[in-house]
Amino acid sequence: MKKLFLIFLLGVLSPAFQVLAQGDFPAQPQPKFLSAAASQKLFQLPQGYKLELVLSEPQIKEPAVAVFDGDGNLFVAEMRTYMQDIDGSGKFNKVSRVSKHMDTNGDGKFDKHTVFIDKLLLPRILLPLDDRLIVGETNTLDLHAYRDTDGDGVADEKKLFYKGGPRGGNLEHQPSGLIWSVDNWLYTTYNAYRLRLHNGNVLKESTAPNSGQWGLTQDNHGKPWYVNAGGERGPLNFQVPIVYGAFNTNDQFGPAYRVVYPIVPIPDVQGGPRRFRPKEKTLNHFTATCGAEVFRGDRLPREMHGNLLFAEPVGRLIRRSIIENDGGVSKLRNAHPGSEFIRSTDPYFRPVNMVTAPDGTLYIVDMYRGIIQEGNWVRAGSYLRKVVQQYKLDEAVARGRIWRLVHEKHPRGPQPKMLRETPAQLVAHLAHPNGWWRDTAQKLLILRGDKSVASPLKAMAANHKNYLARQHALWALEGLELADAKVIRTALKDEHPQVRIAAIRISESLHKAGDDSLLPDLEKMSQAKNGEVALQALMTAKHLRVADWEDWLVTARAENDSRAVQDLASQLVRSRPAPNRPTYTAAQLKVLKKGEGIYRSLCFACHGQDGKGAKVPATTPGVKKGDRLAASFVNNRTILGHPEMSINVVLHGLTGPVDGKIYLNQMIPMKSYDDAWVASVLSYVRNNFGNRATFITPAQVAKARKATAARKEPWTIDALRKAVPQYLGDRKKWKLTASHNRGKVGSAVDGNLGTRYDTGTPMRPGMWFQVELPAAQAVSGLRLNAAGSPGDYPRGYEVTVSMDGKNWSAAVAKGKGTQPMVEIFFDTVKAKHIRITQTGSTAGLYWSIHDLQIYGQ
Repeated sequence: MKKLFLIFLLGVLSPAFQVLAQGDFPAQPQPKFLSAAASQKLFQLPQGYKLELVLSEPQIKEPAVAVFDGDGNLFVAEMRTYMQDIDGSGKFNKVSRVSKHMDTNGDGKFDKHTVFIDKLLLPRILLPLDDRLIVGETNTLDLHAYRDTDGDGVADEKKLFYKGGPRGGNLEHQPSGLIWSVDNWLYTTYNAYRLRLHNGNVLKESTAPNSGQWGLTQDNHGKPWYVNAGGERGPLNFQVPIVYGAFNTNDQFGPAYRVVYPIVPIPDVQGGPRRFRPKEKTLNHFTATCGAEVFRGDRLPREMHGNLLFAEPVGRLIRRSIIENDGGVSKLRNAHPGSEFIRSTDPYFRPVNMVTAPDGTLYIVDMYRGIIQEGNWVRAGSYLRKVVQQYKLDEAVARGRIWRLVHEKHPRGPQPKMLRETPAQLVAHLAHPNGWWRDTAQKLLILRGDKSVASPLKAMAANHKNYLARQHALWALEGLELADAKVIRTALKDEHPQVRIAAIRISESLHKAGDDSLLPDLEKMSQAKNGEVALQALMTAKHLRVADWEDWLVTARAENDSRAVQDLASQLVRSRPAPNRPTYTAAQLKVLKKGEGIYRSLCFACHGQDGKGAKVPATTPGVKKGDRLAASFVNNRTILGHPEMSINVVLHGLTGPVDGKIYLNQMIPMKSYDDAWVASVLSYVRNNFGNRATFITPAQVAKARKATAARKEPWTIDALRKAVPQYLGDRKKWKLTASHNRGKVGSAVDGNLGTRYDTGTPMRPGMWFQVELPAAQAVSGLRLNAAGSPGDYPRGYEVTVSMDGKNWSAAVAKGKGTQPMVEIFFDTVKAKHIRITQTGSTAGLYWSIHDLQIYGQ
């Protein structure tokens, strides 16, 4: 489910264009549907490894997520309405489910199956707590806790766990992957916040936007690892925990890391011909990466431990990446250069998720289906739809498998029974070689809240020979509110840097609770010789808003040449938010913050962090230097023009060339998002990347949505420009005059924002500026830009029109200016003369116009 998330996005105006293959699409033999036993024979893996079947249809259908509770019971989210035909009909019908699968005799086979929760809307988030299961559905940020109170394997209790509210948008662009991290916070993809259960309440704290999409994992030290499909990037923002920032380095990937090596010769890629090898017809680059898992089990070869694995369902493969530490910088390389860890010749193998299992192996969720992309990418006329029809891929639905990755020299481990174990037994599991056991034991200790384990936990934190046990003991103490300054100071002297790092992070909780006694220790750690320890101290200091943290950074950079300090700590300054512009109101700043979160989570993948358009990967066939995945937003005519231009692109999408340019990524319709969402992200884009324009309002979005409700297809840029008012041309032929300072009127239309017309005297009611057009024509609005003189906008205005310059209409528009960019809209009227009268006043400020535009019909 993750091509699910593929090219998304807020191509918001991105003239994104899906390149269509040339020629015909002759019918091809439909791939055969294989039994699990037959499909099993088609996997290619390194010697000694094999995949064992765990579950298949009819026990499960359309599996998307798999998780284990403390007793090793397996819960599977089944998206039973996902792409059941080529158009995705009925996808929001509430007939999906979460199934429960139990091994009653401990032989490693699930022999009891129940429907734990039925009648759900595409469940996408599962997180076992104790005997509760947290579930998140599509189209909402709400999370509910389900419990089976009578032991029949069916949930009969449902309680609200977290109220997040509605979530709109394409189902590919919604959160997933809720994990209970080692730091006792809960993380998801997309959401720029984390949650925490505390005294029965759920706390919420902001993080950097993570840009992840489907699936989420953590490593042994609790750092979340995200993967991105929409921008075809794969792993990203993984250098430090996301709560401290979204950090990357230029060399974090090995050679040709994003090139993939599938063996199914079917080019069902929505990127079109540039995204597959012409001769082999195989995918040539990441395009649907998802379902990441840092393997932390103990029943596969040691070479696997700590590796990052993720699926590429369009390529029918699983990538295994080795994580290397280069002075504190994480670097990824393909563990199988020129090949892949797991791949299949079965066209219906569609891995979408993975999880380290209690038995020490790796479980792989396989949707086993034809179409993996959501309906927006298989629209009528698209390249992908033709390929789907060519191979009849749309007929392969309602199946699914879960596989277990095993190795011939490593027997599976025992089944856990933690839900009934004592706190003392749980403490012992914090030293288990399988990360799943350590995480689960820590979580259960905190949920039970039994503080009688304080002494064994403190002893383990100080003395256990395994540093991971010491680390987990510290975090268990933190979660139970038993980690005091003495415990932290002892851990700050630990021989292992990761224990010292955990201690630094835990000091944040003490500081937030009012204990700032550790600040001197924190400053000392910022100057540690170990770069990763120093980096963590600096990140914590900034996170706690310690006044002198930047001075600490200067000292650290002068004395510590590690990459952690030189390449990562320096990003703490670069990631500092820009100071607020004084012309923005508190309400506008709130809109901009929301819009930024949306942009950094979604739009950046195609349009770039700088808004200039993300570069097309150099490995893309036919790519030219400077090619971009999507349009630049800098001084973008569609973005900065009439508000209905950008609104319509977000609501309905945009296809085809724009001003002669063709972009690889298409802009899909996003009308399922609500009006405030659309308004926020557009307001952000219109007022960043050097742009300055009026804010889009939810009311404007609602009006455009209603007016175009019947539209079914994306816009082309030509059709959109004909439908939405554009600026009038030939400004050099306009005749201009004004009540004051007439000698400077030409500066209002010279195309240079560095020049301006101004009244030459403080503004007062009755001042006017007038335009005579070459011929009478339909007009519908004005845009007055005083951005170069932020305070010089009209405090009030009135617009009148005339055919002869003598007989003037009643006001076609009245209002008040509130910011340097003033846009005025009115019902279309035919006019040759247009007059703007200034009706307000303010002490000492001129009325200035750096640029004047008039909207046509």
